[in-house]
Amino acid sequence: MADLGMVPSLRCSNSSLCKTRRLQYLFGNSAKQENLSSWVPQNIKKKECVYFVESSKLSDAGKVVCECGYTRQQHLEEATRPHTLQGKDWDPKKHVQQMPTDAFGDLVFTGLGQKVGKYVRLSQDTPPSVIYHLMTQYWGLDIPNLLISVTGGAKDFNMKPRLKSVFRRGLVKVAQTTGAWIITGGSHTGVMKQVGEAVRDFTLSSSYNEEEVVTVGIATWGTVHNREGLIHPSGSFPAEYIMDEEGQGQLTCLDSNHSHFILVDDGTHGRYGVEIPLRTKLEKFISEQTKERGGMAIKIPIVCVVLEGGPGTLHTVYNAITNGTPCVVVEGSGRVADVIAQVAGLPISEITISRIQQKLSLFFQETFETFSENRIVEWTKKIQDIVRKRQLLTIFREGKDGQQDVDVAILQALLKASRSHDYFGHENWGHQLKLAVAWNRVDIARSEIFSDERQWKPSELHPVMMAALISNKPEFVKLFLENGVRLKEFVTWDTLLYLYQHLDPSCLFHSKLQKVLAEEPERPASGPTAPRVQMHHVAQVLRELLGDFTQPLYPRPRTGDRPHLLLPVPNIKLNMQGVSLRSLHKRSPGHVSFTMDPIRDLLIWAIIQNRRELAEIIWAQSQDCIVAALACSKILKELSKEEEDTDSLEGMLVLADEYEHRAIGVFTECHRKDEERAQKLLTRVSEAWGKTTCLQLALQAKDMKFVSHGGIQAFLTKVWWGQLCVDNGLWRVILCMLAFPLLYTSLISFRERKLQARRGLLRVRAFFNAPVVIFHLNILSYFAFLCLFAYVLMVDFQPTPSWCEYLIYFWLFSLVCEELRQLFYDPDEFGLTKMALLYFSDFWNKLDISAILLFVAGLTCRLIPGLLYSGRIILSLDFIMFCLRLMHIFTISKTLGPKIIIVKRMMKDVFFFLFLLAVWVVSFGVAKQAILIHNESRVDWIFRGVVYQSYLTIFGQMPAYIDGVNFSLDQCSPNGTDRYKPKCPESDTIRHEPAFPEWLTVILLCLYLLFTNILLLNLLIAMFNYTFQQVQEHTDQIWKFQRHDLIEEYHSRPPAPPPFILLSHLHLFIRRVVLKIPAKRHKQLKSKLEKNEEAALLSWEIYLKENYLQNQQYQQKQRPEQQIQDIGDKVNTAVDLLEMESLKRSGSMEQRLSSLEEQVAQMSRALHWIMKALRDGGFGSEEGLPTLAPQKTSEGQDHELDGKQKAEDVGDTHHVNARHLLYPNSHVTRFPVPNEKVPWETEFLIYDPPFYTDDRKDKGLVDPVGNALEALAGISYNAVDGPIDRRSFHGLYAVQDGLPLNPMGRTGLRGRGSLRCLGPNHTLQPVITQWRRNQDGAVCRKSVKKMLEVLVVKPPLSESWALPGGSREPGEILPRKLKQVLRREFWYSFQNLLIQGTEVYKGYVDDPRNTDNAWIETVAISIHFPDQSDMDLKRLNSHLHSCDPGMSAQWQVVDKRIPLYAHHKTILQKVATLFEAFY
Repeated sequence: MADLGMVPSLRCSNSSLCKTRRLQYLFGNSAKQENLSSWVPQNIKKKECVYFVESSKLSDAGKVVCECGYTRQQHLEEATRPHTLQGKDWDPKKHVQQMPTDAFGDLVFTGLGQKVGKYVRLSQDTPPSVIYHLMTQYWGLDIPNLLISVTGGAKDFNMKPRLKSVFRRGLVKVAQTTGAWIITGGSHTGVMKQVGEAVRDFTLSSSYNEEEVVTVGIATWGTVHNREGLIHPSGSFPAEYIMDEEGQGQLTCLDSNHSHFILVDDGTHGRYGVEIPLRTKLEKFISEQTKERGGMAIKIPIVCVVLEGGPGTLHTVYNAITNGTPCVVVEGSGRVADVIAQVAGLPISEITISRIQQKLSLFFQETFETFSENRIVEWTKKIQDIVRKRQLLTIFREGKDGQQDVDVAILQALLKASRSHDYFGHENWGHQLKLAVAWNRVDIARSEIFSDERQWKPSELHPVMMAALISNKPEFVKLFLENGVRLKEFVTWDTLLYLYQHLDPSCLFHSKLQKVLAEEPERPASGPTAPRVQMHHVAQVLRELLGDFTQPLYPRPRTGDRPHLLLPVPNIKLNMQGVSLRSLHKRSPGHVSFTMDPIRDLLIWAIIQNRRELAEIIWAQSQDCIVAALACSKILKELSKEEEDTDSLEGMLVLADEYEHRAIGVFTECHRKDEERAQKLLTRVSEAWGKTTCLQLALQAKDMKFVSHGGIQAFLTKVWWGQLCVDNGLWRVILCMLAFPLLYTSLISFRERKLQARRGLLRVRAFFNAPVVIFHLNILSYFAFLCLFAYVLMVDFQPTPSWCEYLIYFWLFSLVCEELRQLFYDPDEFGLTKMALLYFSDFWNKLDISAILLFVAGLTCRLIPGLLYSGRIILSLDFIMFCLRLMHIFTISKTLGPKIIIVKRMMKDVFFFLFLLAVWVVSFGVAKQAILIHNESRVDWIFRGVVYQSYLTIFGQMPAYIDGVNFSLDQCSPNGTDRYKPKCPESDTIRHEPAFPEWLTVILLCLYLLFTNILLLNLLIAMFNYTFQQVQEHTDQIWKFQRHDLIEEYHSRPPAPPPFILLSHLHLFIRRVVLKIPAKRHKQLKSKLEKNEEAALLSWEIYLKENYLQNQQYQQKQRPEQQIQDIGDKVNTAVDLLEMESLKRSGSMEQRLSSLEEQVAQMSRALHWIMKALRDGGFGSEEGLPTLAPQKTSEGQDHELDGKQKAEDVGDTHHVNARHLLYPNSHVTRFPVPNEKVPWETEFLIYDPPFYTDDRKDKGLVDPVGNALEALAGISYNAVDGPIDRRSFHGLYAVQDGLPLNPMGRTGLRGRGSLRCLGPNHTLQPVITQWRRNQDGAVCRKSVKKMLEVLVVKPPLSESWALPGGSREPGEILPRKLKQVLRREFWYSFQNLLIQGTEVYKGYVDDPRNTDNAWIETVAISIHFPDQSDMDLKRLNSHLHSCDPGMSAQWQVVDKRIPLYAHHKTILQKVATLFEAFY
């Protein structure tokens, strides 16, 4: 047997993974089926009757059955043989044995589609931990955020159509939105059928990607009809189940709309209710489990939903309320639900036996006659106890109290119950918020939690903010930001580490991060233990995504040091306060509070996981928003290149495009407002994003739409023209280039006034430094170079180089120097390796290097006399490469540039086409050559025949011998000996005729021409046409995007053209190498602003970003689809309001009629009294006396629950805890005692309480067990009986039959119970208090009143705290509980403090251990330390020590939410009143 006590803590960080796991299982993973088939029989058992005892009753078919309900044939063989137990009565404990279960696996309902469920048959004694393990591990269910237990009528019942619709919609909505499990009885009848149909309706209307609703049916195996088909010893995958409602008889069918079935077996047949105890245990076990998500752990909450129902339902509701489970009762569903709903708003004193009897007669008309008096009393008591805990009871009245949806009522019930629980401090509110986050119900959080009743500090929201981020709940993130959470305070270094350590495992960034970690060398064993994922690992992956041109976002920390800020952040107040999320937000000295830009860090974390809504909310908070949007676009595009999932890839590209549009939108706003400032945003160095610029990011991300924006193109044009005005005509520039003295005229205009006004050297320098001038000078120079090169090759290529050729060498040397300058030009200090990679990543640079190397090769051959001709050939080919370089120069042209782009794209199509063409050319050429020519050994002629001739055939040059018409032996070489003639084809040497099959070669030729000339060439034309149309739409964007590279190249190029550029190179060499002056990038393309200027610029950008977002929202609202949706929502709201108004009017009318009926009844009673008084006074006679109709109480009167009504109702003055039906720590059940029957003076003829006396271990001073008069004769009541004081603080008490009577009335139990003695059991409760003080020593106040702290203790195995008092040993002064937390040497001093203390209460204690004959009375003494320097207080604190390891003691703030026993809270309230302190 496996260890069943250990249940693994399941945690699924991603719901999609869990869903995938379930789907894989559903569709038949054979390995999992084998594991299930081996695990289930070992751990889960069934029950079988092993001895046949004939019953006096017959089966429905008239057959003889056993006492267990099964026939003889349904028993095992050994059960019908002679047995050792023969002749004995049938006993389930002896005659039923456990065996390995034989029914489990997958379940399919015949004729109802392919929906696959799960089922298992198990013993009623199966531990809940085993069932939970099966559900979560083998059935693949994710741990629920909520458990909904639906109970009610087991038989079919009628509900109003609207109420049925509202219930179904709300139940499934709360289950689907919160990730809840719904637990029912699983049968196709009653409330279970209603739940199943609700799930069915949801399944039919939901989309394929929505999570399925987990509906677990827990039914009795022996009552399931057609269960034989579920039996298979090794499991059924799947089992087919037939629903046969007509032939089910007294049994029930399983509901086809449930997803999982737990069939509880006790070895019997036809007995209902077997599953109830196991269901209760399982629900309790699940509700005690903890679910961790996003660093936040919550216990799984449970709620009970009640529809209709009978006695079993009332018992279920009573147990649920007693165990602290909130219940939602649906009024209007009938029977028990309506009885509870009708009296739920009444004071306890008005919930009388007669009223309950009246309600039962109304709602149980058919079965009311079967109710005995004892049963009515029991129902009254249970309903009183249910209604008394109003905080756990919610009545759903459709259309009333503003209630419209069951889902809201269920979640409000859970929050109301959570709110009523006692917690220290503000844990209560935090727990409610955790529940709302776990359920993903932001609407509930807005309406119920973030209200005026509670003001949240931002730091208190940090843990739930973390949970909302990790679990991807953007609406909650937005809510927390609206309620004061500042990301700059929330995001700390530890927070970031925690977020990256809890990345979604399915995201690509997580796998990339794991690769980086795997490549990192292992830490030494003696090194500090720390999480493996560090921020410098994240920075490494981010730099791969953003590009090497950026600096690492997070530096690698030095050994033993905490990371510091990248740069000091101005105007940011560092708040070092925080809250604990597993000590996450607990700062310690040396811990960094913020990274460079917390909003940036959070945005990156959201983007790398492709979380659209979350990233949108965070981006709206960002400061450097344009750079942030472009960086997001770059990251997403890089991730999409490695993403394998098609849906995720498309989603990333769509999101990248969306962020590019956001960058464009904000920049458009900026450019429209101020063109100069907008251009500063383009070139500003962003320290937060790795010292890059907007323009660099856009270019690296290939955001063509952004770069092609008019404002950016205007900026590039401005850079292109340098200091010249952009409206200068190009002819003017060229004219001044050829005749520079024209610069001293007004032919050329400059942007700067000083250049425009002056006529000196500055104008010349400014003119020739303009990129447009440099470009045209280089064009002229390059054309001159090509002309000179062509002249030398064609005219002046001598064995000895001429001066023209030497000039070409010199010219080429200047080009080589320029290429080297471009290679080593590193203004951003990337390093040589990075610059080399960047240089060779450009196609034109590769072409330049190839041309130069080919020229060097040709020059080498040219200088060797024997290779002169070879050198000329190489140089001629090199000339072609230099000419191709002109295409790059012409890309600046708005006319030629787009056409060159189209040509480049078509070149790719040509390469793909050549691959297809080569297949046909080679195949036809080889076949033709093999058929025509025999054993051709010359390689060159083989190539000609296979490739060259086949290729030329496409263009119309037919092979000479393909058909034998032009056959001539004179044109070929018979043996292939003539190197200038092809070898003759196969021929008849005698007749000199071709011998090859001409018909075959002609057919091959026709097919070849058909596929190549018609199919492939037309395919190429179609490809060109498609490429042209596709590129033509975007050529303008592509040209504008690629235009930047040329502008940047000539912006950084020396002004002199080759070969004069060597002078500039010499100047650079002296500056860089000799004088060591570093290179600097021109401010026009990358500039670092001053802090004040940068802060002002960013503030301006944020302001315009807000304008952009507002415009986007306005445009979204103006869209026709949105307007139609808004109109539809308004119409639906109006319809709902009208329906609610109608229901309210009808409800109001009912209330008015009820009030009128009550007033008429009062008038009737008044008239009756008047007539009786007149008749008794001698006025009138009996004759003619009108007979008044008897008073009838309004049936169905609607009593609304008052949310502000106190738990202790007016008139509910009797002891309550002493009448709990189940006596603590025992299996004894009290006789039900309703409120009206508590006083001994009230007649209660059927009162017959059981007698119970616990056999205590300390028998020395304990009254005897039993109620024999001889044993009780020696007890003296109402006096001091030896060491025991049996006097009551309430005076003399009655003694009946030798037993004292509880002065507070009946309790439903006779005897001593678990108390020590009969009569009063005296206890002492010391209330030790001090003033609560802040760090400065001042007394804390709340609502003007001072705040107290009280010393409380927590006993072992208890969830509640208590005052350090209780029973005392005879002759002792201090209670035992106090002795357990105080050292012995302080006992005497504390006795003196007790003597000096103030008595605040003396009397009866309403304790659940009280009985009719034994009860607890206490004396509460207040010991207050007003001064924190009090020596007694210091000694007390120093002597606090728990002798019992399970006992703990601490000081706690006095508050009404303090989790103490109820009677202890009453005492504490009296102490607070005594000192006029806050409570």
